[in-house]
Amino acid sequence: QSGSFLVGNSIGQHRNGLGAVSINKAINTQEVAVKEKHARNILLKGAHTFWAAVNRLPLSSNAVLCWKFCHVFHKLLRDGHPNVIKDSMRNKADLSDMSRMWGHLSEGYGKLCSIYLKLLITKMEFHVKNPRFPGNLQMSNRQLDEAGENDVNNFFQLTVEMLDYLECELNLFLGVFSSLDMSRSVSVTAAGQCRLAPLIQVILDSSHLYDYTVKLLFKLHSCLPADTLQGHRDRFQEQFKKLKSLFYRSSNLQYFKRLIQIPQLPENPPNFLRASALSEHISPVVVIPAESSSPETEHMVDLVTEDLVDTDIPVQPVAHLNMFDDLFGTSAATDPFNFNSQNGMRKDDKDRLIEQLTLEIQALREELESFRLESGRLRQALRGRVDELEAELAEQSHLRMQALGEGEFLRAELDDLRRVKEDTEKEQRSLTEIERKAVANEQRYVKLKEKYTELVQSHADLLRKVGPSRPLTIEEPHPSESWCRLAPTPLSQSRLSSEELSSQLSTVESEKVELAESLSKKEEELAGLGEELERVQSSLSSERESGVKTAEALQNQLNEKESREQALESQLVAARWSALQGTVEEAERIVQDSLAQLDDPAHISCTSSADYLASRCQASLDCMDRLHSARDGYLADNTGVSELVRAVTHLAHLVGDTIVQGSATSHMVPVEQADGECDVKACGAEALSLLGQMKEQESLATADGAMLRAALDGILATAEKLRPRGLELQQGELGDLVEQEMAATSAAVESAAARIEDMLNKSRAVDTGVKMEVNERILASCTDLMQAIKVLVLSSKDLQRDIVESGRGAASMKDFYVKNSRWTEGLISASKAVGWGATVMVDAADLVVQGKGKYEELMVCSHEIAASTAQLVAASKVKADKDNANLGRLKLASKGVTQATAGVVASTKSGKSQIEEKDTMDFSSMTLTQIKRQEMDSQVSVLELETKLQKERERLGELRKKHYELAGVLYAHRDTDLCLFASCFKDHDDCCCYY
Repeated sequence: QSGSFLVGNSIGQHRNGLGAVSINKAINTQEVAVKEKHARNILLKGAHTFWAAVNRLPLSSNAVLCWKFCHVFHKLLRDGHPNVIKDSMRNKADLSDMSRMWGHLSEGYGKLCSIYLKLLITKMEFHVKNPRFPGNLQMSNRQLDEAGENDVNNFFQLTVEMLDYLECELNLFLGVFSSLDMSRSVSVTAAGQCRLAPLIQVILDSSHLYDYTVKLLFKLHSCLPADTLQGHRDRFQEQFKKLKSLFYRSSNLQYFKRLIQIPQLPENPPNFLRASALSEHISPVVVIPAESSSPETEHMVDLVTEDLVDTDIPVQPVAHLNMFDDLFGTSAATDPFNFNSQNGMRKDDKDRLIEQLTLEIQALREELESFRLESGRLRQALRGRVDELEAELAEQSHLRMQALGEGEFLRAELDDLRRVKEDTEKEQRSLTEIERKAVANEQRYVKLKEKYTELVQSHADLLRKVGPSRPLTIEEPHPSESWCRLAPTPLSQSRLSSEELSSQLSTVESEKVELAESLSKKEEELAGLGEELERVQSSLSSERESGVKTAEALQNQLNEKESREQALESQLVAARWSALQGTVEEAERIVQDSLAQLDDPAHISCTSSADYLASRCQASLDCMDRLHSARDGYLADNTGVSELVRAVTHLAHLVGDTIVQGSATSHMVPVEQADGECDVKACGAEALSLLGQMKEQESLATADGAMLRAALDGILATAEKLRPRGLELQQGELGDLVEQEMAATSAAVESAAARIEDMLNKSRAVDTGVKMEVNERILASCTDLMQAIKVLVLSSKDLQRDIVESGRGAASMKDFYVKNSRWTEGLISASKAVGWGATVMVDAADLVVQGKGKYEELMVCSHEIAASTAQLVAASKVKADKDNANLGRLKLASKGVTQATAGVVASTKSGKSQIEEKDTMDFSSMTLTQIKRQEMDSQVSVLELETKLQKERERLGELRKKHYELAGVLYAHRDTDLCLFASCFKDHDDCCCYY
């Protein structure tokens, strides 16, 4: 025994060591995906071994390590032993703390770890709450039905938990995809595969959760009202869109294509409001391809088998799962929810299925052939379109080349113009320089001329000084000769020596020569400058002429542009006035058409209410103020014609509607009061007069709408007089009163149902025997009646909402109620009657249960409720479309109320017959005379009761007539003899409302 213990201990230690090695190999800091063989080895170990190894890992300090831990733990929860979930719940607090810690990071593996840990915690809590669900979520439809224990509350809660579970799965899905750069092939990299690998487990869980959620929602819709499950439907549709998108994106990744076959969800979510849609639902099946066993995996399997097998204990056969059953379900004959299973079919069913599939294949082939023909025709059409587009493209290319050529030509011409402009600017600058030089030369020439004059004057003075006593002859035969020539005189006696004189003369002569040379040079320069000046002046004159011509051309263009602008402005003013005239003419036609309807024989049958007429009159008066302000704005600035056009159009429609509604309202009043048609005709005439004044430009400013306003005020006053005296409500209060009465009716029904439940509990506590049985039966039938009335009121609300939405058009809901005030009053009256009947019936039932009431009173209350609900149904469906779905539901609810009323009457009669003791008629001791006497007494009693019955019936008829009169249902004039309940215009003899 000690040897066996040592051998077993060594085997256990070896097995734990092998598990720790596999865990350390699978959960490490390398950013690569977890190998499948390591994950399979971990599955063979228990939760204690797994957590013993994991608790030594630094999961809180390395995000990649924590991510791979979550992957392995998820796989262990799915495919491991069922006790793994229970054993792991003790670590739930640590996982929650770790999730909150990693949640502080906004990107990378930290955020993903936080989401993944929340998913794992949700998964464990779900399986602890619902132990019937295995870790891999694979269940048959029968097991799914058993999980809810045939209780609709359990199915409701289970659906909520599954939606929460699926929400966590989708959050992880979205988190992984948002952390990857999908523009690159991330699925072929090691880092990308490390993030994508856990999604295989998510896909497996999501497919099952989606399938079970669909089936549970269909089951809930078969038991609960659709409004109660509106939140479930909205949440499911949102998750359906996300799951469909994520499945589609995952199926396109290369990494998943070799590891898993991802199903595709249908195009649209299931329609839970249609029960037959369940047969169209196809459960998504995720297929994992079978992997070929490598030598490494075979060695590992052998090693593990040797470690686990004990030769002293007989080996139990391992129960392998049937892949066919997993994919298609089992025992279709006994599973009512398994719509995809084909197990257990008879041969005839298979033959019919094969024949049906053959016909479908043939139909698909024909459809494919038609698609091919259609695609060929479309291909030819597209090819022709391509040729047309190519020709158009060639033409566009040609036009583009022409445009490019013209652009090059224009650019060259622009360059030439720029060069001419630059040359002109250079010439202008050179001309300025030449003029400056000419001025300088002129100044220099003047200076030289002055200096020459001074020299001549000084030379003359010198000659006069030299020989004052001798005659001196000065000759100037030619400018090139000497300035003067002295006459031969005897100068020997001169006081000046000849040498000094000769030296002075030579000096003067040299200066004269130099001055003459300088003068000739200056004259040559001056001549050249004059020529240059003449050339520049000619160029400037030509430039001035071209500039003047250009300025004249620009001035002409400017004048033409101003003239065009003036013409356009005048055209625009004329167009604005023409638009205003057209609008006014159209408004006149609208008013004239409304006046023409008054003489139409078909209009005589049209009716309306005084409330709606008053609302139209008030709207017309408000529009008059808007028209006057828009006219003043147009007169101040004719650009504001659009506001005036809108005001005229709106006023015409409102006045036309007032005319038609005023005439229709006059059809509802007695003949002696029917003067409203004359008022509306006068209103139409005043409206046409005002529009005629506005059509002329001279009288637009003086157009006065006082007469039209007075006519509208008169119609408004008449409408106020014709309003019903029994219902003094403002315009917006009628719609609010409808909602209040419907809500009060629902509250009264709910209160009555609660009181009946309370009475039933009290009766069970006090009464016994036949009394308790009768009370329970009566109160149960009353409860059924209250539930039927509740369904009827809800259906009436839905139908009323459809009627208002389809009939109000662009008006508001309150305007619709005001316009149809008779119908609205019928709804209010019917709602009050239903609520009052429910309250009275509960009071009668309470008295009957206590033994103080009469069974007949309870039966009368039941009949009164049936009549009140019939009134509500008639008021609801009188304006409804016959094809409205809510109208069908209302009719079914009405039948339910009728059946429930019959049940109350039947249970009351049955209880009365059980409670009341029947008198035994024993005539054995009576003589013939006594019997005759008793017979006469009985006949007297019968006659008295018949007389009393006739009087009570007459009294009942008078009470009903007075009831209708007080309710304001009858007209004030009796000669029309019409019923006005719920807009039902029938004779009393044909209308059930009167009776």
